[in-house]
Amino acid sequence: MDASANLRDISSVDQILKTAPAAAAIECFGRIAATEAIRAILSETRDKVRQGQEVPSREEIAALAFSRLDANDRPMLRSVFNLTGTVLHTNLGRAILAEAAIDAAAAAMREAVALEFDLKNGKRGERDDHLRALICELTGAEDATVVNNNAAAVLLVLNSLAAGREAIVSRGELIEIGGAFRMPDIMERSGVRLVEVGTTNRTHARDYRDAVGPGTGVILKVHTSNYRIEGFTKEVGARELSGIARDKGVPLINDLGSGTLIDLIRFGLAHEPTVREAIGEGADVVTFSGDKLLGGPQAGFIVGRRTLIETINRNPMKRALRVDKIRLAALEATLKLYRDPERLGERLPVMRLLSRSQPGIIAQAERLAPVMQHVLNNAFRVSVIRCESQIGSGALPLTTVQSAGLALTPVEGSGRMLAGLAAALRRLPIPVIGRIERGSLLLDLRCLEDEESFAAGIRRIALPVEEGFESEAFSAGAEKGNGS
Repeated sequence: MDASANLRDISSVDQILKTAPAAAAIECFGRIAATEAIRAILSETRDKVRQGQEVPSREEIAALAFSRLDANDRPMLRSVFNLTGTVLHTNLGRAILAEAAIDAAAAAMREAVALEFDLKNGKRGERDDHLRALICELTGAEDATVVNNNAAAVLLVLNSLAAGREAIVSRGELIEIGGAFRMPDIMERSGVRLVEVGTTNRTHARDYRDAVGPGTGVILKVHTSNYRIEGFTKEVGARELSGIARDKGVPLINDLGSGTLIDLIRFGLAHEPTVREAIGEGADVVTFSGDKLLGGPQAGFIVGRRTLIETINRNPMKRALRVDKIRLAALEATLKLYRDPERLGERLPVMRLLSRSQPGIIAQAERLAPVMQHVLNNAFRVSVIRCESQIGSGALPLTTVQSAGLALTPVEGSGRMLAGLAAALRRLPIPVIGRIERGSLLLDLRCLEDEESFAAGIRRIALPVEEGFESEAFSAGAEKGNGS
Protein backbone atom coordinates (compact mmCIF):
# COMPACT_ATOMS: atom_id res chain seq x y z
CA MET A 1 0.00 0.00 0.00
CA ASP A 2 1.39 3.44 -0.91
CA ALA A 3 1.90 6.35 1.47
CA SER A 4 -1.16 8.25 0.20
CA ALA A 5 -3.37 5.30 1.09
CA ASN A 6 -1.87 5.18 4.59
CA LEU A 7 -2.50 8.89 5.02
CA ARG A 8 -6.20 8.27 4.48
CA ASP A 9 -6.14 5.93 7.50
CA ILE A 10 -5.13 8.73 9.88
CA SER A 11 -8.02 9.74 12.10
CA SER A 12 -9.53 13.21 11.86
CA VAL A 13 -9.44 15.83 14.62
CA ASP A 14 -13.13 15.24 15.40
CA GLN A 15 -12.58 11.49 15.74
CA ILE A 16 -9.62 11.96 18.04
CA LEU A 17 -11.50 14.46 20.22
CA LYS A 18 -13.96 11.69 21.07
CA THR A 19 -11.32 9.50 22.72
CA ALA A 20 -10.74 9.23 26.47
CA PRO A 21 -7.23 10.79 26.40
CA ALA A 22 -8.63 13.75 24.45
CA ALA A 23 -11.43 14.17 26.96
CA ALA A 24 -8.82 14.21 29.74
CA ALA A 25 -6.82 16.83 27.82
CA ILE A 26 -9.91 19.01 27.40
CA GLU A 27 -10.68 18.70 31.12
CA CYS A 28 -7.15 19.69 32.14
CA PHE A 29 -6.17 22.23 29.52
CA GLY A 30 -9.35 23.37 27.72
CA ARG A 31 -10.83 22.49 24.32
CA ILE A 32 -8.91 25.09 22.33
CA ALA A 33 -5.50 23.99 23.66
CA ALA A 34 -6.37 20.29 23.27
CA THR A 35 -7.53 20.78 19.68
CA GLU A 36 -4.42 22.72 18.70
CA ALA A 37 -2.17 20.08 20.26
CA ILE A 38 -3.97 17.30 18.37
CA ARG A 39 -3.59 19.22 15.10
CA ALA A 40 0.14 19.63 15.76
CA ILE A 41 0.56 15.92 16.46
CA LEU A 42 -1.46 15.08 13.33
CA SER A 43 0.81 17.25 11.21
CA GLU A 44 3.88 15.48 12.56
CA THR A 45 2.17 12.10 12.12
CA ARG A 46 1.49 12.74 8.42
CA ASP A 47 5.18 13.52 7.87
CA LYS A 48 6.22 10.30 9.61
CA VAL A 49 3.70 8.19 7.67
CA ARG A 50 5.03 9.60 4.40
CA GLN A 51 8.44 8.34 5.52
CA GLY A 52 7.06 4.83 5.98
CA GLN A 53 6.07 4.72 9.64
CA GLU A 54 2.90 3.00 10.77
CA VAL A 55 -0.31 4.92 11.34
CA PRO A 56 -0.94 5.40 15.08
CA SER A 57 -4.38 4.90 16.56
CA ARG A 58 -6.57 7.84 17.46
CA GLU A 59 -6.00 7.03 21.16
CA GLU A 60 -2.24 7.14 20.66
CA ILE A 61 -2.46 10.51 18.92
CA ALA A 62 -4.65 11.89 21.71
CA ALA A 63 -2.26 10.52 24.35
CA LEU A 64 0.69 12.20 22.62
CA ALA A 65 -1.21 15.47 22.56
CA PHE A 66 -2.01 15.15 26.28
CA SER A 67 1.64 14.37 27.06
CA ARG A 68 2.81 17.45 25.17
CA LEU A 69 0.27 19.70 26.86
CA ASP A 70 1.28 18.33 30.24
CA ALA A 71 4.97 18.94 29.57
CA ASN A 72 4.32 22.50 28.39
CA ASP A 73 2.18 23.16 31.45
CA ARG A 74 4.95 22.39 33.94
CA PRO A 75 6.12 25.48 35.83
CA MET A 76 9.35 27.05 34.63
CA LEU A 77 10.33 27.76 38.23
CA ARG A 78 10.84 24.20 39.43
CA SER A 79 11.97 22.70 42.71
CA VAL A 80 15.44 21.14 42.64
CA PHE A 81 17.75 19.25 44.96
CA ASN A 82 20.63 21.65 45.68
CA LEU A 83 23.62 19.34 46.01
CA THR A 84 26.14 21.86 44.71
CA GLY A 85 27.82 22.38 48.06
CA THR A 86 26.74 26.04 48.15
CA VAL A 87 24.02 26.56 50.75
CA LEU A 88 22.93 30.06 49.68
CA HIS A 89 23.15 29.47 45.93
CA THR A 90 22.12 32.63 44.07
CA ASN A 91 21.11 30.71 40.94
CA LEU A 92 18.99 28.32 43.01
CA GLY A 93 17.05 30.96 44.95
CA ARG A 94 19.30 31.56 47.97
CA ALA A 95 17.59 31.04 51.33
CA ILE A 96 14.88 28.44 51.86
CA LEU A 97 12.15 30.05 53.93
CA ALA A 98 11.07 28.91 57.36
CA GLU A 99 7.69 27.20 57.66
CA ALA A 100 6.42 30.17 59.66
CA ALA A 101 7.31 32.49 56.77
CA ILE A 102 5.68 30.19 54.21
CA ASP A 103 2.47 30.03 56.24
CA ALA A 104 2.42 33.82 56.65
CA ALA A 105 2.98 34.40 52.93
CA ALA A 106 0.23 31.91 52.03
CA ALA A 107 -2.22 33.61 54.39
CA ALA A 108 -1.42 36.99 52.82
CA MET A 109 -2.11 35.55 49.37
CA ARG A 110 -5.44 33.99 50.28
CA GLU A 111 -7.15 36.94 51.91
CA ALA A 112 -7.38 40.71 52.00
CA VAL A 113 -4.91 42.14 54.53
CA ALA A 114 -4.47 45.48 56.27
CA LEU A 115 -1.42 46.35 54.16
CA GLU A 116 -1.74 50.13 54.22
CA PHE A 117 -4.75 50.44 56.51
CA ASP A 118 -4.57 51.49 60.16
CA LEU A 119 -7.04 49.30 62.04
CA LYS A 120 -6.93 51.58 65.10
CA ASN A 121 -8.15 54.78 63.45
CA GLY A 122 -9.63 53.42 60.22
CA LYS A 123 -7.37 55.59 58.05
CA ARG A 124 -4.62 54.96 55.53
CA GLY A 125 -1.54 53.38 57.07
CA GLU A 126 2.08 52.69 56.08
CA ARG A 127 3.29 49.29 54.97
CA ASP A 128 6.61 49.86 56.75
CA ASP A 129 4.72 49.85 60.05
CA HIS A 130 4.43 46.06 59.86
CA LEU A 131 8.20 45.66 60.23
CA ARG A 132 9.57 48.92 61.65
CA ALA A 133 9.31 48.17 65.37
CA LEU A 134 10.51 44.59 64.94
CA ILE A 135 13.58 45.57 62.91
CA CYS A 136 14.47 48.32 65.38
CA GLU A 137 14.12 45.86 68.26
CA LEU A 138 16.50 43.39 66.63
CA THR A 139 19.09 45.92 65.42
CA GLY A 140 19.02 48.77 67.91
CA ALA A 141 18.34 51.28 65.14
CA GLU A 142 16.11 54.34 65.57
CA ASP A 143 14.13 53.66 62.41
CA ALA A 144 13.92 51.26 59.51
CA THR A 145 12.47 50.72 56.07
CA VAL A 146 12.60 47.92 53.50
CA VAL A 147 12.87 47.67 49.69
CA ASN A 148 13.06 44.79 47.24
CA ASN A 149 16.79 43.93 47.54
CA ASN A 150 20.04 45.26 48.94
CA ALA A 151 21.24 46.78 45.67
CA ALA A 152 18.01 48.77 45.65
CA ALA A 153 18.65 49.76 49.26
CA VAL A 154 22.09 51.18 48.41
CA LEU A 155 20.70 52.89 45.30
CA LEU A 156 17.86 54.51 47.25
CA VAL A 157 20.04 55.62 50.17
CA LEU A 158 22.66 57.25 47.96
CA ASN A 159 20.05 58.94 45.76
CA SER A 160 18.17 60.24 48.79
CA LEU A 161 21.15 61.52 50.76
CA ALA A 162 23.77 62.46 48.17
CA ALA A 163 22.26 62.92 44.68
CA GLY A 164 24.34 65.46 42.77
CA ARG A 165 27.07 65.32 45.42
CA GLU A 166 30.08 63.14 46.19
CA ALA A 167 30.17 59.74 47.83
CA ILE A 168 33.58 58.80 49.24
CA VAL A 169 34.53 55.11 49.21
CA SER A 170 37.73 53.10 49.50
CA ARG A 171 39.10 51.58 46.30
CA GLY A 172 39.41 48.29 48.15
CA GLU A 173 35.64 48.22 48.67
CA LEU A 174 34.44 48.79 45.10
CA ILE A 175 32.98 45.33 44.87
CA GLU A 176 31.29 43.47 42.04
CA ILE A 177 28.19 41.49 42.99
CA GLY A 178 26.40 38.71 41.10
CA GLY A 179 25.57 39.14 37.44
CA ALA A 180 28.54 41.51 36.88
CA PHE A 181 26.80 44.37 38.70
CA ARG A 182 29.43 46.64 40.19
CA MET A 183 29.19 49.05 43.08
CA PRO A 184 30.51 51.99 40.98
CA ASP A 185 27.72 51.39 38.45
CA ILE A 186 25.06 51.40 41.16
CA MET A 187 26.54 54.57 42.62
CA GLU A 188 26.53 56.24 39.21
CA ARG A 189 22.86 55.34 38.66
CA SER A 190 22.02 56.81 42.06
CA GLY A 191 23.18 60.23 40.86
CA VAL A 192 26.23 60.60 43.09
CA ARG A 193 29.79 61.36 42.03
CA LEU A 194 32.15 58.61 43.08
CA VAL A 195 35.30 59.71 44.92
CA GLU A 196 37.76 56.84 45.38
CA VAL A 197 40.31 57.00 48.20
CA GLY A 198 43.29 54.87 49.13
CA THR A 199 44.56 51.96 47.06
CA THR A 200 43.25 48.48 46.35
CA ASN A 201 44.96 46.99 49.40
CA ARG A 202 45.51 49.93 51.77
CA THR A 203 43.30 52.83 52.80
CA HIS A 204 44.09 55.11 55.75
CA ALA A 205 41.99 57.44 57.89
CA ARG A 206 43.79 60.44 56.42
CA ASP A 207 42.60 59.41 52.94
CA TYR A 208 39.00 59.94 54.04
CA ARG A 209 39.75 63.17 55.91
CA ASP A 210 41.59 64.67 52.95
CA ALA A 211 38.79 63.74 50.53
CA VAL A 212 35.90 65.34 52.43
CA GLY A 213 35.00 68.77 51.08
CA PRO A 214 32.05 71.09 50.40
CA GLY A 215 30.73 68.72 47.74
CA THR A 216 30.72 65.61 49.93
CA GLY A 217 27.31 64.03 50.47
CA VAL A 218 28.17 60.78 52.27
CA ILE A 219 31.00 58.48 53.22
CA LEU A 220 30.24 54.93 52.13
CA LYS A 221 31.74 51.83 53.71
CA VAL A 222 31.14 48.56 51.88
CA HIS A 223 31.63 45.29 53.73
CA THR A 224 33.61 43.04 51.39
CA SER A 225 31.49 40.01 52.17
CA ASN A 226 32.18 38.20 48.89
CA TYR A 227 36.00 38.36 48.89
CA ARG A 228 38.98 39.06 51.14
CA ILE A 229 42.22 40.90 50.45
CA GLU A 230 45.02 39.46 52.58
CA GLY A 231 48.66 40.29 53.14
CA PHE A 232 49.90 43.88 53.19
CA THR A 233 46.51 45.49 53.80
CA LYS A 234 44.92 48.31 55.74
CA GLU A 235 41.34 49.45 56.10
CA VAL A 236 39.61 51.96 58.34
CA GLY A 237 37.21 50.29 60.72
CA ALA A 238 33.60 51.37 60.91
CA ARG A 239 33.96 52.88 64.39
CA GLU A 240 36.92 55.06 63.41
CA LEU A 241 35.24 55.99 60.15
CA SER A 242 32.06 57.05 61.96
CA GLY A 243 34.16 59.44 64.04
CA ILE A 244 35.62 60.99 60.89
CA ALA A 245 32.15 61.33 59.35
CA ARG A 246 30.79 62.91 62.52
CA ASP A 247 33.68 65.40 62.70
CA LYS A 248 33.15 66.35 59.07
CA GLY A 249 29.35 66.58 59.40
CA VAL A 250 28.47 63.98 56.76
CA PRO A 251 26.51 60.72 57.13
CA LEU A 252 28.30 57.37 57.18
CA ILE A 253 26.56 54.63 55.19
CA ASN A 254 27.64 51.08 56.04
CA ASP A 255 26.57 48.51 53.45
CA LEU A 256 26.88 45.10 55.11
CA GLY A 257 25.83 43.21 51.96
CA SER A 258 24.73 39.81 53.23
CA GLY A 259 24.08 41.01 56.76
CA THR A 260 23.23 38.98 59.83
CA LEU A 261 21.22 39.67 62.96
CA ILE A 262 23.01 37.15 65.17
CA ASP A 263 26.59 36.17 65.93
CA LEU A 264 27.29 33.18 63.72
CA ILE A 265 29.89 31.79 66.11
CA ARG A 266 27.09 29.99 67.94
CA PHE A 267 26.60 27.90 64.76
CA GLY A 268 30.27 27.06 64.44
CA LEU A 269 30.93 29.68 61.74
CA ALA A 270 33.31 32.61 61.59
CA HIS A 271 32.19 35.91 63.06
CA GLU A 272 30.41 38.19 60.62
CA PRO A 273 29.58 41.80 61.62
CA THR A 274 26.00 41.97 62.83
CA VAL A 275 23.65 44.83 62.05
CA ARG A 276 23.46 45.73 65.74
CA GLU A 277 27.26 45.98 65.85
CA ALA A 278 27.27 48.26 62.80
CA ILE A 279 24.71 50.53 64.45
CA GLY A 280 26.70 50.47 67.70
CA GLU A 281 29.86 51.47 65.84
CA GLY A 282 28.18 54.69 64.81
CA ALA A 283 26.93 54.18 61.26
CA ASP A 284 24.16 56.63 60.38
CA VAL A 285 22.56 54.21 57.92
CA VAL A 286 23.11 50.46 57.51
CA THR A 287 21.91 48.40 54.54
CA PHE A 288 21.73 44.59 54.30
CA SER A 289 19.97 41.72 52.52
CA GLY A 290 16.97 39.69 53.64
CA ASP A 291 17.48 36.49 51.60
CA LYS A 292 21.04 35.55 52.51
CA LEU A 293 22.28 34.92 56.04
CA LEU A 294 19.12 36.40 57.48
CA GLY A 295 17.22 33.49 55.90
CA GLY A 296 14.15 35.31 54.59
CA PRO A 297 12.73 36.33 51.21
CA GLN A 298 14.53 38.72 48.88
CA ALA A 299 14.59 42.17 50.44
CA GLY A 300 16.88 45.07 51.24
CA PHE A 301 16.77 46.59 54.72
CA ILE A 302 17.67 50.18 55.49
CA VAL A 303 18.12 51.02 59.18
CA GLY A 304 19.58 53.97 61.04
CA ARG A 305 18.93 57.50 62.21
CA ARG A 306 15.27 58.48 62.13
CA THR A 307 15.80 61.79 60.31
CA LEU A 308 17.71 60.07 57.51
CA ILE A 309 15.20 57.23 57.17
CA GLU A 310 12.42 59.80 56.91
CA THR A 311 14.33 61.52 54.09
CA ILE A 312 14.79 58.19 52.33
CA ASN A 313 11.09 57.35 52.64
CA ARG A 314 10.13 60.66 51.00
CA ASN A 315 12.08 59.78 47.86
CA PRO A 316 9.65 58.96 44.99
CA MET A 317 11.93 56.03 44.08
CA LYS A 318 10.86 54.30 47.29
CA ARG A 319 7.46 53.47 45.78
CA ALA A 320 9.12 51.85 42.75
CA LEU A 321 11.30 49.71 45.02
CA ARG A 322 8.80 48.74 47.72
CA VAL A 323 7.90 45.16 48.61
CA ASP A 324 4.45 43.60 48.36
CA LYS A 325 2.21 42.07 51.02
CA ILE A 326 3.52 38.54 50.43
CA ARG A 327 7.13 39.41 51.15
CA LEU A 328 6.17 41.65 54.06
CA ALA A 329 4.31 38.77 55.66
CA ALA A 330 7.22 36.37 55.14
CA LEU A 331 9.73 38.92 56.43
CA GLU A 332 7.75 39.59 59.59
CA ALA A 333 7.50 35.87 60.35
CA THR A 334 11.22 35.37 59.68
CA LEU A 335 12.29 38.28 61.86
CA LYS A 336 10.15 37.06 64.76
CA LEU A 337 12.20 33.84 64.82
CA TYR A 338 15.20 35.90 65.89
CA ARG A 339 13.47 36.74 69.17
CA ASP A 340 14.27 33.17 70.21
CA PRO A 341 17.90 32.64 69.12
CA GLU A 342 18.21 29.39 71.07
CA ARG A 343 15.79 27.67 68.68
CA LEU A 344 16.91 29.45 65.51
CA GLY A 345 19.04 26.49 64.42
CA GLU A 346 16.02 24.21 64.20
CA ARG A 347 13.41 26.69 62.93
CA LEU A 348 15.36 28.67 60.29
CA PRO A 349 16.41 26.46 57.33
CA VAL A 350 19.58 28.42 56.54
CA MET A 351 20.95 27.95 60.05
CA ARG A 352 19.69 24.37 60.23
CA LEU A 353 21.55 23.45 57.03
CA LEU A 354 24.72 25.29 58.00
CA SER A 355 24.82 23.63 61.42
CA ARG A 356 24.36 20.01 60.22
CA SER A 357 27.16 17.81 61.56
CA GLN A 358 29.55 16.10 59.19
CA PRO A 359 29.07 12.67 60.83
CA GLY A 360 25.33 12.91 60.22
CA ILE A 361 25.88 13.78 56.56
CA ILE A 362 28.39 10.94 56.18
CA ALA A 363 25.79 8.50 57.52
CA GLN A 364 23.28 9.84 55.00
CA ALA A 365 25.81 9.40 52.16
CA GLU A 366 26.47 5.81 53.25
CA ARG A 367 22.73 5.07 53.09
CA LEU A 368 22.37 6.54 49.63
CA ALA A 369 25.55 5.19 48.03
CA PRO A 370 24.18 1.64 47.46
CA VAL A 371 21.00 3.07 45.91
CA MET A 372 22.99 5.18 43.50
CA GLN A 373 25.40 2.35 42.71
CA HIS A 374 22.49 0.02 41.93
CA VAL A 375 21.07 2.51 39.44
CA LEU A 376 24.39 3.28 37.73
CA ASN A 377 25.59 -0.33 37.93
CA ASN A 378 29.13 -0.74 36.58
CA ALA A 379 29.28 2.39 34.45
CA PHE A 380 30.16 4.62 37.42
CA ARG A 381 31.96 4.09 40.69
CA VAL A 382 30.03 5.61 43.60
CA SER A 383 32.15 6.73 46.55
CA VAL A 384 31.31 8.34 49.87
CA ILE A 385 33.52 11.41 50.25
CA ARG A 386 34.27 14.12 52.76
CA CYS A 387 34.08 17.61 51.28
CA GLU A 388 33.69 21.29 52.14
CA SER A 389 30.47 23.27 51.68
CA GLN A 390 30.40 26.99 50.96
CA ILE A 391 27.93 29.41 52.50
CA GLY A 392 27.42 31.28 49.21
CA SER A 393 25.80 34.52 48.02
CA GLY A 394 28.89 36.48 48.98
CA ALA A 395 28.75 35.53 52.67
CA LEU A 396 31.95 34.53 54.51
CA PRO A 397 33.92 33.76 51.32
CA LEU A 398 36.86 32.18 53.20
CA THR A 399 34.70 30.06 55.49
CA THR A 400 33.79 26.52 54.53
CA VAL A 401 31.82 23.93 56.49
CA GLN A 402 32.88 20.29 56.71
CA SER A 403 30.42 18.17 54.76
CA ALA A 404 30.11 14.86 52.91
CA GLY A 405 28.54 13.49 49.78
CA LEU A 406 28.79 11.13 46.83
CA ALA A 407 31.40 11.14 44.07
CA LEU A 408 30.17 9.57 40.82
CA THR A 409 33.18 8.64 38.71
CA PRO A 410 32.95 6.96 35.27
CA VAL A 411 34.75 3.63 35.19
CA GLU A 412 35.41 4.03 31.47
CA GLY A 413 34.72 7.28 29.72
CA SER A 414 35.41 10.96 29.76
CA GLY A 415 33.87 14.29 30.50
CA ARG A 416 31.17 13.40 28.00
CA MET A 417 29.85 10.71 30.32
CA LEU A 418 29.94 13.07 33.29
CA ALA A 419 28.07 15.74 31.34
CA GLY A 420 25.51 13.14 30.25
CA LEU A 421 24.97 11.97 33.82
CA ALA A 422 24.61 15.55 35.04
CA ALA A 423 22.04 16.16 32.27
CA ALA A 424 20.14 13.01 33.24
CA LEU A 425 19.97 14.17 36.85
CA ARG A 426 18.61 17.52 35.67
CA ARG A 427 15.87 15.72 33.72
CA LEU A 428 14.44 14.01 36.81
CA PRO A 429 10.99 15.09 38.08
CA ILE A 430 12.84 16.92 40.83
CA PRO A 431 16.14 17.82 39.14
CA VAL A 432 19.36 17.09 41.01
CA ILE A 433 22.04 19.77 40.70
CA GLY A 434 25.61 18.83 41.62
CA ARG A 435 29.01 19.93 40.38
CA ILE A 436 31.69 18.35 38.19
CA GLU A 437 35.10 18.43 39.79
CA ARG A 438 38.32 16.47 39.16
CA GLY A 439 36.78 13.89 36.90
CA SER A 440 33.74 13.14 39.07
CA LEU A 441 30.21 14.41 39.52
CA LEU A 442 30.04 15.47 43.17
CA LEU A 443 26.78 15.53 45.12
CA ASP A 444 27.30 17.42 48.38
CA LEU A 445 24.49 16.26 50.68
CA ARG A 446 24.56 19.13 53.19
CA CYS A 447 21.33 20.60 51.80
CA LEU A 448 19.55 17.26 51.33
CA GLU A 449 16.77 16.94 53.90
CA ASP A 450 14.16 14.92 51.95
CA GLU A 451 16.25 11.78 51.60
CA GLU A 452 13.27 9.56 50.70
CA SER A 453 12.20 11.69 47.72
CA PHE A 454 15.78 11.93 46.51
CA ALA A 455 16.22 8.16 46.64
CA ALA A 456 12.95 7.62 44.78
CA GLY A 457 13.99 10.15 42.15
CA ILE A 458 17.40 8.74 41.33
CA ARG A 459 15.85 5.33 40.68
CA ARG A 460 14.30 6.96 37.61
CA ILE A 461 17.58 8.02 36.01
CA ALA A 462 17.54 7.23 32.28
CA LEU A 463 20.49 8.06 30.04
CA PRO A 464 20.10 7.79 26.25
CA VAL A 465 22.75 6.12 24.10
CA GLU A 466 23.22 9.25 22.01
CA GLU A 467 24.74 11.04 25.01
CA GLY A 468 27.61 8.60 25.14
CA PHE A 469 26.28 5.82 27.37
CA GLU A 470 26.92 2.92 25.02
CA SER A 471 27.97 0.66 27.89
CA GLU A 472 25.82 -2.47 28.22
CA ALA A 473 26.60 -2.49 31.93
CA PHE A 474 25.15 0.96 32.34
CA SER A 475 22.04 0.16 30.29
CA ALA A 476 21.34 -2.84 32.51
CA GLY A 477 21.76 -0.70 35.60
CA ALA A 478 19.38 1.94 34.27
CA GLU A 479 16.76 -0.70 33.54
CA LYS A 480 17.08 -2.22 37.01
CA GLY A 481 16.87 1.22 38.56
CA ASN A 482 13.75 2.16 36.61
CA GLY A 483 12.08 -1.09 37.54
CA SER A 484 12.71 -0.94 41.26
